[in-house]
Amino acid sequence: MPDGEKHLTVTILSAVSEIEAAEWDACAGTDNPFIRHAFVDAMERSGSACSRTGWLPRHLAVRDGEGRLLAAAPLYLKSHSFGEYVFDWSWAQAYERAGGKYYPKLQCAVPFTPVTGPRLLVHPAEDGQRLRRVLASSMIDLARRLGASSAHVTFPTEAEYDGLGEAGYLQRLGSQYHWRNQGYRGFDDFLGQLSSRKRKQIRKERDAVARSEVSLSTLVGGDVKARHWDVFHAFYQATVDRKWGRAYVNRAFFEELSASVLADSVVLVWAEADGEPLGAAFNMLGADTLYGRTWGGGGGRQVDFLHFEACYYRALDFAIAHGLARVEAGAQGEHKVSRGYLPVPTYSAHWIADPGLAEPVARYLAHERAMVAEDMAEQAMEGPFRKG
Repeated sequence: MPDGEKHLTVTILSAVSEIEAAEWDACAGTDNPFIRHAFVDAMERSGSACSRTGWLPRHLAVRDGEGRLLAAAPLYLKSHSFGEYVFDWSWAQAYERAGGKYYPKLQCAVPFTPVTGPRLLVHPAEDGQRLRRVLASSMIDLARRLGASSAHVTFPTEAEYDGLGEAGYLQRLGSQYHWRNQGYRGFDDFLGQLSSRKRKQIRKERDAVARSEVSLSTLVGGDVKARHWDVFHAFYQATVDRKWGRAYVNRAFFEELSASVLADSVVLVWAEADGEPLGAAFNMLGADTLYGRTWGGGGGRQVDFLHFEACYYRALDFAIAHGLARVEAGAQGEHKVSRGYLPVPTYSAHWIADPGLAEPVARYLAHERAMVAEDMAEQAMEGPFRKG
């Protein structure tokens, strides 16, 4: 504990259920569904994030002398680097080739979910800068006690990123593709802001799906039934098998989510033809953002542009209709730029115990930050919107 913070108590939790949901959410807020108690709890109760899958909960809870929760952080002791979306495999390999032991490590993150948002959760009535400093130093202290090589905070806010840099964490810059609502009255209003070529391409893609006789519907909250989750998870598993080879989230997670206070935050774009499900896009709704999470497809009929329609265009339709500020479409995918999703910076921060690894990683990250910033600027210049 830093000097001047002795009256605070930092507790290590082996499950988020060890803390009351109301206490956690008072620090996390309710704007971002992924950091709420119910989402983290669903991950853990379902067995998606647990010791067996390499995500051992070690959450932090900071209390004052009267036992009031002032701050918290979702934290895991990890035995691998899967499911993080900020890749450190090369660091691990280099360190182990040199005789070091990279795992276990600490990971402050939402498991399997590359969405941006707060990670160092502080009650709004408290001193945020001070308590984020306590959480940052507590992660380092815990890493040393557990013999972990490092501590990582992925997809935090920019303010958290800056504070972690001041606390001695190495700073890494990444990018994602987000769509911003400029007060559009409808999808055609959005299209009107694009160059003629991009506008025609999107219309061509949407028209192709419309002519295909595929039926699409957007299911929200209670509209999503167990039968939808059964099909969606099977599609998700099939998509993972084809592309990535490792499914992170199990069927029980969706059951837990639907039984929680976050049930109404679920937005599922459902595609079928002649009663046969073809695919679905799973989204979560925040206060001003629609978060695209996962696509699952596996029906026997292949439909051109169905993925773009379900994952991107229907998300924009929903955001415009509900006055949302933005859509986060998940990690990677430069093809999103031509569809109005422009690059935005994402952040991560990394404390590495061994200077022999920390120093070359710091040099690499300085070079990488410059390259990412340059690449984002070039993509933004080449974006689909009309110039001037």
